[in-house]
Amino acid sequence: MFHLELRQFPHVARVFNLTRDELDERFARPWVSGAAVEHEDRRWSPERARLTIFEGPELRPEEIGMGRGWATVGKTSREVTETVLAQAQRGPDSRPIVEAFKERLMAAASTPVTFAEVAELAVAEYPLWRASERLALAEQAVWELLHQGGLAMSGPNGSIEAGRWQPVVISWSTWTDDGPDAPTLLAR
Repeated sequence: MFHLELRQFPHVARVFNLTRDELDERFARPWVSGAAVEHEDRRWSPERARLTIFEGPELRPEEIGMGRGWATVGKTSREVTETVLAQAQRGPDSRPIVEAFKERLMAAASTPVTFAEVAELAVAEYPLWRASERLALAEQAVWELLHQGGLAMSGPNGSIEAGRWQPVVISWSTWTDDGPDAPTLLAR
């Protein structure tokens, strides 16, 4: 389930227990298109408001009541704002491609693979795509699988924890280094 917060000083709105379709239709797609999101008789403009999205378990009514909902979300869910908005930006037609590539990547990661090998897998799967599109697909698949717990990342000094994933994933050298000290991914 997805939970979100809209914040535009001095107003805050929170929505709990959204399905992915509800999230995309009511919030994510309008947001990335630059349109104001209408919620609770208010218009939330992407230029002035901030949107934060979490993914986690469905919250029961007693977990939301008395203002406890957002604190519960912080304890039980993980932030996925960038991922969800990037997916909404690419559009609904891109989801099957990302999901299919994630399955292919999980099969390949039954033994440790480097990021360069993941990029090569994208080249093999989509040889006619531009290099930037293949790299974007590979990066999105790795990022989602890391956050969904499907992949673990390791470096020369052992496991790389979630707080250190982003600088590794966005580094160009990560995607081009195939040496013995290159970070690796392994299916969990």
